[in-house]
Amino acid sequence: MPDSTSAAAHTFHIPVMGTGFTIDTPLKVARYGISSSISLVDDVLIEQMRKFHCLNENEPYEEISNKSEDPRARRITAYLNLIDRLVKRQVKELQNSDFKKGSEITKYYELLPDDAPLKKRYLEMLAMPEGSEKNAVQDMLRISAVPGSIDVNIMTKLDRDQYVKGEKLPPIYGDAMSALRGFAESTLSASMVFSAGINKRLYRYLAEFKDFFPDQNGEIKKKIILKVSDHRSSEIQGRFLAKLGLWVSEFRIESGLNCGGHAFASKGFLLGVVLEEFKQKKKELLEKLIPMYRKALSAKGESEESSPERFRITVQGGVGTADEHNFLLNYYGVDSVGWGTPFMLVPEATYMDDINLKRLQDASEEDVYLSDASPLGVPFWNLRTSSSEESRRRRIEEGHPGSACPKGFVGFSTEFTKRPICLASRAYIKKKLEHLPEEGYSPEALAIIKEKILAKACICHELGGNATVPTGIDPSADSAICCGPGIVDFSKIATLQEMVDHIYGRLSLLTSSDRPHVFIKELGLYIDYLRKEIDNFPVGLASNSASFLQGMRENLFKGIDYYQTLSSQLIEDSREKFLTELKKMKVALEPLSLEQS
Repeated sequence: MPDSTSAAAHTFHIPVMGTGFTIDTPLKVARYGISSSISLVDDVLIEQMRKFHCLNENEPYEEISNKSEDPRARRITAYLNLIDRLVKRQVKELQNSDFKKGSEITKYYELLPDDAPLKKRYLEMLAMPEGSEKNAVQDMLRISAVPGSIDVNIMTKLDRDQYVKGEKLPPIYGDAMSALRGFAESTLSASMVFSAGINKRLYRYLAEFKDFFPDQNGEIKKKIILKVSDHRSSEIQGRFLAKLGLWVSEFRIESGLNCGGHAFASKGFLLGVVLEEFKQKKKELLEKLIPMYRKALSAKGESEESSPERFRITVQGGVGTADEHNFLLNYYGVDSVGWGTPFMLVPEATYMDDINLKRLQDASEEDVYLSDASPLGVPFWNLRTSSSEESRRRRIEEGHPGSACPKGFVGFSTEFTKRPICLASRAYIKKKLEHLPEEGYSPEALAIIKEKILAKACICHELGGNATVPTGIDPSADSAICCGPGIVDFSKIATLQEMVDHIYGRLSLLTSSDRPHVFIKELGLYIDYLRKEIDNFPVGLASNSASFLQGMRENLFKGIDYYQTLSSQLIEDSREKFLTELKKMKVALEPLSLEQS
């Protein structure tokens, strides 16, 4: 029975970041065996980038306009097909290059982790004398230099309905379903990453595309990755998909708060605790999903023998050192670790305009904050000094708060209009501020709510500015920066080689050696989040119920107990510091309860 989760060259991947940061990252890193993800939110940006690369690569380009039939899906298909062709061309050129200093194939093998079997074979080849045996090994290494995966990401909640001449189109033309169709009809053999929770109509739509099912050899061309923050979510979503005959090839565990972009705070389920549960229950989850999956395949007339027997477990969120990276791989047995935010300082891998790159480089802990900027109403990591934030504050000062809303991908409010509009739009903010005094809030609550309303930013368009400014597509665009809090640990503009060397412990790019452990950092973020929720509770502005917050507090204490036990597994040099910081966190958590607020 084939294994649908083939081994990767690297033990890290680059997660999706915003809409623009990783919009063409596969073109920059896939040929070196590094997997990355493209956001499918902004099809306008996708079309602009397709034109940009077609012109640069002498590829034919024909515009797919908004007036075309099924424009969003067609734009995405065309762009992904272009990326697929260009990466395949790059890989062929790399495989045909000579093993000499500075060549593409040499770079491929120099980037690999030192303990990888292929890296060891490469080093042995370098020491061999010239001759037929060395040539044979080089031929083997050329064939073995395979690209990283060109994955795509859909936020399941971003499934805005589409209208033509005021008439709502059928659900399949919604944003998420159109994006899924665009990927499904592309030539890519890759994975679809679903984030932000279950979307049943979207998941059911998967079953209409044959590439998500195993072929006669048991191989799945289009795989499914679920981004989850706890084990329960993975089981619920995995069971739902298995009953449709769809296999989850990877569960991608992400920290609820210690990540970039949107932060989906869990009920205090800390990353280490979640990983431990996955580690202990992986076999149990497999035993639950496989029978459901095989039964569904059989009902569809598919051979049960072609079903996979495993799934990958990966993790991401705030990892910053080789020791942390290796601990996650070795102790929890994960297959890959995601490194996102640090790659914002690697121009070879991601997009960032020069002004914001410098501001990111200089960012302090005060500059990176969990904001109310997202129109989705979900906490959003933000860079206070970005050009997007500067423009937002300037519009408020000039008396014209809000965005012109050029794209509207997160337009979901019907509070004042029949057709949904965005909470960050000028139209919504104007109406909301006018109506606010009539809503009966206390003066204290009113001030907080007004601040939250004005904090909303145009993230769907301005996150794309990171790509449109440096490419010259829109040189005057404002750029939003959604870095994770871990960016303050890095301040050097790095090459791809340097960042990969940092990940594998061949050098260090850390700004300070006093950086807290990834588990401690996340715990601190949850304590800060809980404190803010408790402060907002008396005025009715907490995002969660009293029982949820009490459960969060209890789970954080359980997490601290778990980490105290886990500390014996850490390297001796960091164990004492870890326990000292853990004790401080426990002291900070103890007074945080609604009874004492």
